Amino acid sequence: MLSTENSQTQMEGATPADTPKLIQPRDHKGKVVVWADLTVDDIDRLNESLNVDHNKQVLADIFHLDMWREDPKQAIVMDLYYYTIQFARDNNFNREKTSTFFSIMKKTHEVAIETPFGNLEQTFRYFKELMLRHAVSRAPHSIELFNVDEVRKLTEYAINTYFRHFKMYKYAFTPLVRLDLSINYFGVPIVSPEPTEAGDIDEEGSKDQETATEDQLRGETSGPVEGETENEEFGEEHPDTEESEARKELRAMIQTYLSEEIKKVKLTVEEQLKATEETLSKKLEAAEPIHKKSTRKDSAKKKK
Repeated sequence: MLSTENSQTQMEGATPADTPKLIQPRDHKGKVVVWADLTVDDIDRLNESLNVDHNKQVLADIFHLDMWREDPKQAIVMDLYYYTIQFARDNNFNREKTSTFFSIMKKTHEVAIETPFGNLEQTFRYFKELMLRHAVSRAPHSIELFNVDEVRKLTEYAINTYFRHFKMYKYAFTPLVRLDLSINYFGVPIVSPEPTEAGDIDEEGSKDQETATEDQLRGETSGPVEGETENEEFGEEHPDTEESEARKELRAMIQTYLSEEIKKVKLTVEEQLKATEETLSKKLEAAEPIHKKSTRKDSAKKKK
């Protein structure tokens, strides 16, 4: 069963019904995003002042980031949004280009954090498709908003600021996936330990402690008595704990399997020995005529 836990805090006591559904990495189709997130009025509000606090407050009002000073996640999103706007200003983008590039970065971030699994390739493909939608004039599918030099600058900015820290964004905004695996052996029953009451355990523990104390006192006050048997001197041996039925059954299964394997090994060895004997006998039979011929030649020479 797959369960998830947040990157900062672990979800304790969660039931399978509370486990969020995990989205697998997937490809997204880009589209024109001019004025999708920032309207003309929003851009004008941002351009009213170059003060950092003013711009962040405007972004907080637009995207409901009221807790960005206390919440680390909202603070990360705020930095992403603010520096995207600042980059557009540094390159003298007009309102239309500023809004478009802001939406491209925002939607790229949303695709990146939609799944806890690795989706770097899918996210970068989506980013490139969004850039292409705003760099080629092919209505109504795409518009020519950025030129080649601007596309190069925007791509370098995204790679150096966002994709270079892609894993950090994933860690901060996606849950940590954890696999809980349990194995049940087929044919072996599951035996759970019998519950015992706390009072019984306490009573047994106190009795054992009292017995040990009495034995210690007896040993200190009196020495060993002559004529004591070996069992009385060292104490009676405790019987071994009986094996559970599951352990006995598992032991029997293992012994049966091992005996079958041993039989197979014996048969294999016997077959190999038999084959070796047959090979040797054939070689001996082939060598006997040669030996007889050489013996006949020697006897003929002696007669001469």
